[in-house]
Amino acid sequence: MRIGVNVPNFGPGTDPGILRGWATTVEGLGYDLLMVSDHVAITPDVAEQYPAPFYEPFTTLSWLAGVTDRIRLGTTVLIVPYRHPLLIARMAANLNQLSGGRLVLGVASGWARQEFEALGVPFEKRGRLTDGHLDAVRAAWANDSDYRAGDIPIWVGGNSDAGIRRAVRVGDAWHPLRTSLPWLTEALTRVKTIADAQDRPVPAFTPRILLNLTDRPVSGPDRLAGEGTIEQIVDDLDRLRHLGADTVVLDPFSGNPEETLRPEAAWQALATVAAHWELGRYRPEQERS
Repeated sequence: MRIGVNVPNFGPGTDPGILRGWATTVEGLGYDLLMVSDHVAITPDVAEQYPAPFYEPFTTLSWLAGVTDRIRLGTTVLIVPYRHPLLIARMAANLNQLSGGRLVLGVASGWARQEFEALGVPFEKRGRLTDGHLDAVRAAWANDSDYRAGDIPIWVGGNSDAGIRRAVRVGDAWHPLRTSLPWLTEALTRVKTIADAQDRPVPAFTPRILLNLTDRPVSGPDRLAGEGTIEQIVDDLDRLRHLGADTVVLDPFSGNPEETLRPEAAWQALATVAAHWELGRYRPEQERS
């Protein structure tokens, strides 16, 4: 099982130097994947969770590709209706080629109504637009003489049944975001049921979970995966591995913009997880060399 990190590409403390620091830290600790988020217009509903400045994901990942060597680079998640599908196809294909085949394209249909309005995209049609755009992206990539996309995995985000259906229909993986282990366990049954109904293979399982390292155990039914002591977090990772997770993405941002001014706390938490999980111990031998 691979482990990735969701890096804040937003907030008052974020600048090119901090982004470089995140990239070199995450790669240096042995993590497999670095991912960033996507917003275009920082409307009030977006700013409540992801405050400005916000660094556009394709631009940011293209730059980080040049300051890293090994780590995969991805979006968690690109809001598909915000861009023309041929623009998505072109930017993703170019980034994958320029980075040496390191791109993971995480996608979703979006949630910020005010941002949709600012961009002139109908919020009520976002699901239909997402489906059509993804079909167009796949069709464009089929033209290898032009796009030269290579093998770009599409991770479909979304915790709803609509998101699961989309992951089964067009995704290489289902990418649920920040929830509990009991919920994920039950949801995987729904994924299989939906896949069977569509007569399609079950997509890979690549959850993004919270990383909130605490000194004392966190208990109760509302505890999210990745929240608690290092022992609890390692146990969560092991349970996700047994559930069949291909990759787990750790998300160290808890929602306070001030965190982006002091990333060292998150870096230390990631170092603690890396030391206790022993990154790479579950990789195939050929990937370790």
